[in-house]
Amino acid sequence: MRLAVYRKATFNAAHRLHNPTWSDEKNQKVFGLCNNPNFHGHNYQLELKVVGEVDPETGYVIDLKIVSDLIKELITDRFDHRNLNLDVKEFQHLNPTVENIAIVIYDLLRERFDPKYELQVRLYETPRNFVDYPA
Repeated sequence: MRLAVYRKATFNAAHRLHNPTWSDEKNQKVFGLCNNPNFHGHNYQLELKVVGEVDPETGYVIDLKIVSDLIKELITDRFDHRNLNLDVKEFQHLNPTVENIAIVIYDLLRERFDPKYELQVRLYETPRNFVDYPA
């Protein structure tokens, strides 16, 4: 029997949406306020969905304490109260859009989960703006 379990986490981070190959005018036109040279921040909410078989011995799909510890180690400790553009190596040459942040989070977590689990990241940048990866 396959089930999905979820774990939520939050982190606060600043970023600037900017394409260095574009002019300042084009960056401002495309990214608007999100292109502020002094950055801006969000209170991100992460939902990690883990899908797998229920273990008949434990009754778990996965121990959510393990999931929580991995999120803290790989995501919260790395992103929380950071400037994503300046402090997080994954965004040194990658525009930290909510889409790209979700992909980076997925890739970091995917490396540490057994392949028997399906993962999906849902990342809220605001209460009204969020992405799912993979879709």
